[in-house]
Amino acid sequence: MTDLTHAPVHPPVHSSGTAHVVTGDEEAIAVAAELAGRFARGAAERDARRELPHAELAELSASGLLGITVPREHGGADVRTATLAEVVRLLATADPNIAQIPQSHFVYVNVLRQQGSAAQREFFFAEVLAGRRFGNAQSEAGTRHVQDYRTRLRSAEDGGFVLDGVKHYSTGALFADWITVLAKDPADRLVVAYVPAGAPGLTVVDDWEGMGQRTTASGTVRLEGVRVPADRVVPHHLTFTGPQLHGAHAQLLHAAIDVGIARAALTEAAEFVRTRSRPWFESGLDHASDDPLTIQRFGELEVSVRAAEALLGEAGRAVDRARERLDDETAAAASIAVATAKAFADPAAVGVADALFEVSGTRSALDSLNLHRHWRNARTHTLHDPVRWKIQHIGRYALNRTPPPRHGLI
Repeated sequence: MTDLTHAPVHPPVHSSGTAHVVTGDEEAIAVAAELAGRFARGAAERDARRELPHAELAELSASGLLGITVPREHGGADVRTATLAEVVRLLATADPNIAQIPQSHFVYVNVLRQQGSAAQREFFFAEVLAGRRFGNAQSEAGTRHVQDYRTRLRSAEDGGFVLDGVKHYSTGALFADWITVLAKDPADRLVVAYVPAGAPGLTVVDDWEGMGQRTTASGTVRLEGVRVPADRVVPHHLTFTGPQLHGAHAQLLHAAIDVGIARAALTEAAEFVRTRSRPWFESGLDHASDDPLTIQRFGELEVSVRAAEALLGEAGRAVDRARERLDDETAAAASIAVATAKAFADPAAVGVADALFEVSGTRSALDSLNLHRHWRNARTHTLHDPVRWKIQHIGRYALNRTPPPRHGLI
């Protein structure tokens, strides 16, 4: 495991620049299912050793899945949002670390769709279809709150800009070809700068030490006098001036990761009980899987996971309906549907991952089995944003038809 006291500064890990182009929704789901089957086989060992998934991300890039949200007029499949959520869920059932790494990639492809110029969309969508990856430099530590950004984009004499700041929790940056940096421009407006990995003054430090999601490499990005051409800056502040789906889109993918973790934990629990658990002596049974009390508990857990999956699917469809006719009403309905899915998925993932040990017995707690990775992953990932605030927005909407705020986190 990496010594995080003296965490290394890694060189950029670039994709090959060649990728299959997925043509539609059904193919996207089929490709995701195939990759999930392969990624699952090494997930426990990668977590235990904190082996970063370089080879797996190369496969992900080559598969074409990173380009499935590119608009059709630019050569992409432009899959439905519900399909994208299912792709992320499938990857998360195999390895939620791998599913989380491209979450920001899809978010910042969406930013280009909404606010990028024609030239920016043409250039970056070609990059995405070639398999190149976006990683984020978004969050900052030590600020007043999560949306208080100190990173600044200063004007340069040549008409471009210069970036300075420090970012934390920069999931995907270590593996990225392009790093998307949230910053404030000279007018104190929120922008996204698309910076090539390896740009002078940009360093990515592998210092992530979370108890879960260990191989997302969500470390630190330092920006010291990084030059950014004007045509690599997108006016993200415009996203929030009218009806928008930015927050719903981003939060839906987070919910999909949680739902995937819940399904993976329950699947592994069932396999363990069938093959390794001993029946409780008072049951008089030969197999733990025949214990009616254990069967009852599995029934309860299956209901929880299926409910999370159903809410995720409905949330994706709500976002798709809003994409077809975007206004204040459809945007609010989509955000509330996604918030509902997330509010249910978070405790479901943590609860099912915890119940794995309840139904499996003492042996399941052995560190060598690494079954606790499901709980660690769920508990870590669900800390991204508090569901208690989502419940508040859901309640206001249900009672008074108050639309949720346009801040990008619901």
